[in-house]
Amino acid sequence: MPSVGYVAAALGIGIAITFALRALPFALGSAIKNSEWMADLGRWMPLGAVVVLAVHQVATIDYGSVSSAAPYLAGLAATIAAHLWRRNVALSIVAGTGVCVALSAIL
Repeated sequence: MPSVGYVAAALGIGIAITFALRALPFALGSAIKNSEWMADLGRWMPLGAVVVLAVHQVATIDYGSVSSAAPYLAGLAATIAAHLWRRNVALSIVAGTGVCVALSAIL
């Protein structure tokens, strides 16, 4: 069992790091306010997060069984098709999710 001092030190370090990470953007606010790099990061970060999530999900599909892979791949295809058709994120998400859930229930 860890000592009280060890737990207090670990807790203090965690609190200090959390506080520093929360305060850092405010401390650097004037330096990053007109930064071209931050503007680029703000434009590309949402797309990057979606790509990472999509690649992870496609990589976890069990391709050994058609009945388990088909709903996910059809949902992915529906999402892509709806987005290319209307360029509407909400419609793409609803279409892909609906196709995936419907096929999962049927198969």
